[in-house]
Amino acid sequence: MAETAEIKNKLVADFKEVIADAEALLRVTADDLSERAKEARAKLNDKLEEAKVQLKDADSILREKAVAGAKETDRVIREHPYEALGVAFGVGLLIGILVNRR
Repeated sequence: MAETAEIKNKLVADFKEVIADAEALLRVTADDLSERAKEARAKLNDKLEEAKVQLKDADSILREKAVAGAKETDRVIREHPYEALGVAFGVGLLIGILVNRR
């Protein structure tokens, strides 16, 4: 689960970087007055705006899922405190054994 969140965060960061690079490209090519350049800039600008909206939507969805997951985890732990404690102890014991084997 943590790997999935890490991958999603990396994807969002990469997406933001691409948007920033594209915006920089638009600024640099602002002086090019050829018709093809104008069309390309307009198309790129439209796609950038669309990408920004999608990024905001994806970010809000990820946040909602994270909050829902945390709430569900809290609910399960509260409903089964001894089982949760046993699992945590078992995982800690297993990690301790694996670390001491080295």
